[in-house]
Formats: sequence, structure tokens, C-alpha cells
Amino acid sequence: MKKTFTILFALLGAFSFAQEPCATGRYASDVFEDVTVTSNIVYGFNYTFSGTPKTLKLDLYEPTGDTETERPMIFWVHGGSFLGGTKTDGDMVTLATAFAKKGYVCASIDYRTGFFPIDSANSIKAVLRAVHDLRAAVRYMYKDAQEANLYKIDTTNIFIGGYSAGAITALHYAYLNKTCEVSESGYISQTTLDDVGGMEGISGNPCYSDDIKGVINIAGALARYNWLETGDVPFVSVHGTNDGTVGYNRQIVNPGVELMYLDGSRMLHEQANAVGVENPFYTFYGQGHGFYVGSTTSALAHMDTTQWVIRDFLIDRLGCTNAPLQLLNTPAETATLYTVQDCSTHIAFEDCIAAGVGNNEDLIFSLAPNPASTQVKINTQLSGFGWRMSDLNGREIQAGYSLTDEALIDVSSASKGLYIITIEMNGVLRAERLIID
Repeated sequence: MKKTFTILFALLGAFSFAQEPCATGRYASDVFEDVTVTSNIVYGFNYTFSGTPKTLKLDLYEPTGDTETERPMIFWVHGGSFLGGTKTDGDMVTLATAFAKKGYVCASIDYRTGFFPIDSANSIKAVLRAVHDLRAAVRYMYKDAQEANLYKIDTTNIFIGGYSAGAITALHYAYLNKTCEVSESGYISQTTLDDVGGMEGISGNPCYSDDIKGVINIAGALARYNWLETGDVPFVSVHGTNDGTVGYNRQIVNPGVELMYLDGSRMLHEQANAVGVENPFYTFYGQGHGFYVGSTTSALAHMDTTQWVIRDFLIDRLGCTNAPLQLLNTPAETATLYTVQDCSTHIAFEDCIAAGVGNNEDLIFSLAPNPASTQVKINTQLSGFGWRMSDLNGREIQAGYSLTDEALIDVSSASKGLYIITIEMNGVLRAERLIID
């Protein structure tokens, strides 16, 4: 009888949490005093614009002593004009710490920065490299949830966001999701997209989901406002009207040199309202790009307001009924919309190994020797591909990237048995069986 009551109370508790996840104050207020930071977790690998190998790392912020086993997560992406910045930038640390105290798991990620020459074409590539790295980080958490489950993430409640370049990265992640948006928009050619790794990228953890629940946009922008469409994930925005770096409306992004026009938060708000995408928006009247940066009284107050607006957005997405802390204000200006042509070819991301996605018949490769005992060589007909060795349960054994048409893999430490070698190029994947004897 005692065991029956124990199970009943556990089920009732789970039902109560599902109905009102913020009932104890969690997610809506600071319910934890301390935060535990695990630094330099490796989530992926890729090459920088100059061809330098780059191990991709993140810092994880968790509420100290937390016993919840399914926790919402926020990925924070730093600013720096895609030329600099790190995961330990002060605003990222502040935001990650603040929301970890509310019960979220937060990750501040490093991603590949830098581009040269500093011009429009190369800045677009830099945006895409950042998006690819963020996708790899999100996939890393999906992978962990399915395997070791070290981080206790509820993958149905993953949010991405950042400041400046980080917000631009998050917005492009969420809303640049059609092949025709690349080929028809004039933003980037298909050839250039292919050169940097396609839509999904090859920065790590292929074949895992990268679905998200929403986007946090702090002084960010999107290349084309019409990429926002009915059914897209919601977003929250905060932006200053006098932002001279990433425009509040439509403006040339200018971190020292003119790069490209981007549609700022005011335009995204207008478009989202038109297509029915939830998008709470707070305007900092008269403020510039770094409205919450620094230790002045004004900056600290603006950081507090930013956190309140984001807090309200998140608890609403989690289904909480707590009262909002910050009433949203009225946007300034009129959105300077321009004529655009819509397109309709969506990209569907499936279980790539099981479904065998891709129709590029040129992506053919062979393994030799096979069976192998010490090393195996991948030979392809095309240069520049990512590769992954996994067991039959999908667990990654090792992975890498080759700039040529071949790669040599050391398998001497692998146990005897059957493995899968998968290669990826431009979003197309092929897989072959490898026997270790």
C-alpha cells in the first residue's frame, strides 16, 4: 500500500509540474542562490575562414544543487561583429548566470569568428559559419539527451539568442530555412553556401535534431524580413532606436566598414505581426547599440529591463501563468518595408543516416581496407568533407574534417565489430559499413 501511494504522489507531482511549471517560482524568479559553471565543454570542430583547425567549446551554467531532470535550456551567443568576442564576454556571463538562477541550463558558446577581406561577401560567410557552429551546439545537447543524459535537458524547450552578432546568428538560424531563400534572395549564392558547409554545416553531431522553441534577439537583425513566415518559432526583441551598428529599422551594418543592409528589430516586429508569429518587443528610446553594456546606473537598469522582457517571453513559452514583470512599450518609427518575392521550397531535416538523405550522386566514397584493424582510408571524388565513425547504436566514436578528397582514420583502439562511416558534404550524407577485425 505504501508503494502504491508513493507512486500516486509522484504521478500527481509530475502532473502538477506539467500543468504549472512555474508554480514554485522556478523559471519566473531567482530560486537558486548559486550557479555551477563547467568551462570548455567540447561540442564540435571545424576550420576557420583561414583554414585553421578550431575546436568548438561552450561554458555550461547550471543552478547549483538542482535535482530537476528535464530542464529548459538557453544558448547564448556573444557579439563582436563576427570579428571577435568570446563566450566569457561580460554580458553573456551576466545573462547566463541570471537565468541559471531561475532554473534554466544556459550555455555560452564560442564560435568561429574572423573574415578577410572585410567585405559583404565574406561577412555573409561569417554569419553562416556562426550559424553552423550554433547548430552543432544545439545538436550536441540533443545527442547528450539521447545518450549519456549528463545535462538533463528538456529538448522540447531549447531557446537560442544573443547580442548583436549573436542575435544575428540566432535569427538566421531560425528563419533562413529555405533553399530558395538562398538562391532567389540575392543574399548569397548557392555556390558560396556550399563552400561554407550548406544549410546545416559540418561543425559536429550530424543527424541529431536542431529544433528550437524560440529566439532571443538583443540588438540583432535578419538579412530579409520576409524570411519570417506563418508557423515559424516566436522571438522576443529588445533594441535601441539610435543603434548605429545594427539598425533598429533597416540599415547598413557598420562595424568600421560598410558591409550589408540588414532588417532590424522594428521591421521584424512588423513582419511577424503580419504573419502571426508571436514577438514581444521592447524599444529603448534614444539608446544606441550598447544600451546594457557597462556598469553605469543606466546600463545596469537597461540590463535589468532586458532580463525582465526575456523572462516574460520564456515563461509564456513554458506555459507559466505568472504575471509579467515588464509591460511592453510601443515601437518607435514606421517599419521601412520594401518589396520582396516569397519562395516556397522548404528544407526538411530528417534522420539522415536512417533515411539516407541527399541526392548528390557525385558524393561517392570507398573505404580501404575493409575489414580493417589499424587504419582505414576514406577516398572520395570531391574535396572537402566531414566524416564520422559511429557504432550501430549511433554513438560517435570519432569524427573529423578533410580539406582534400581523402582521410586516414586510426581505428587501432576500436573494439572488433561493425561500425558506420558517414561522410557529409554540402548537406548531403552517405554512409558505409566498416568491419574492424
